[in-house]
Amino acid sequence: MTSAPKKRLGRGLAALIGDDTSEDSVVQDVRALRHMPIELLKASPNNPRKHFADTDLEDLARSIRDKGLLQPIVVRPAAGGEFEIVAGERRWRAAQRAGIHDVPVLVRELTDGEALEIALIENIQRTDLNPLEEARAYALLLEQFSYTQQQLADSIGKSRSHIANTLRLLNLPDSVRKQIEQGSLTAGHARALVATESPAELADQIIKLGLSVREAEGLARTGGPVRKAKAKAEKDPDTRALEKLVSEAIGLKVEITHRGEGGAVLISYSTLDQLEDICRRLQS
Repeated sequence: MTSAPKKRLGRGLAALIGDDTSEDSVVQDVRALRHMPIELLKASPNNPRKHFADTDLEDLARSIRDKGLLQPIVVRPAAGGEFEIVAGERRWRAAQRAGIHDVPVLVRELTDGEALEIALIENIQRTDLNPLEEARAYALLLEQFSYTQQQLADSIGKSRSHIANTLRLLNLPDSVRKQIEQGSLTAGHARALVATESPAELADQIIKLGLSVREAEGLARTGGPVRKAKAKAEKDPDTRALEKLVSEAIGLKVEITHRGEGGAVLISYSTLDQLEDICRRLQS
């Protein structure tokens, strides 16, 4: 594969993968749409999605048997009369299981760089990539196409903090990344381990003890799981009233823990957007 150009895709992604419903695009799609033998299609080695769940493929194959392949597969010409899949490898795999011999395709004349970028963004937007596949896709877009994190966030409809936090997973040891890919650790568990000195050891403890993400964060901070019950039992009515007051003011769960003359305030959030809102309030 030739090196990808250091620029973002000039044409709209929707137009390139057949989602643009404008009149000109529909006419172009009709001209480009054809049916071809499924054996002429081949997977792209640059598809960021490497794992295809067997149950998901079987469910999709069952749907294709009943209703046919409703959405075309986007391809580009390859050597030897074959066509490389740009978007739709999952549908292609399921169609083979369903025993389909001819599939609808949209043929696009694309450079290596355009094909790579479309494959990355299409997978990020449409499929449930595991966190490591998602992180690798982000890294490739940043490296190959000179995106900033904010430009990438705008392109795929994610927050910039989500992009940054996902990219941090690539700093974890191979053993921990494998546990993420296998589903033993969630992205939330893994993010708690990024800044620790022994992420592999802590990951094993998280899995063995079946810790929640919050407990994993406590493990990463203190070396031991968070002890939630004890903290709640020692709280006096004034502390609980203050927690309620602050919680109602910001719309998020708040916990206050006294430690002698000092203490700690814990604000819990469930989405990255809520985290960004907290940061904006603190900065102002």
